[in-house]
Amino acid sequence: MSVREGLREAWQLLRGFAGEQAYERYVAHHVAHHPGVPPMAEREFWRRHTDRGDHTPSARCC
Repeated sequence: MSVREGLREAWQLLRGFAGEQAYERYVAHHVAHHPGVPPMAEREFWRRHTDRGDHTPSARCC
């Protein structure tokens, strides 16, 4: 494994821990389970994601 590949993998891990891959996972799930229906736009997804966290504080650590 090259240094560049190692850094890329480390970056993806950090993104996963920070929750930045949530939209990408949502789109993959949506395409697999709801073919023919367009997924939410990324901006709308993050708005709903944030609102859900505000309304259900038990879903987050702090």
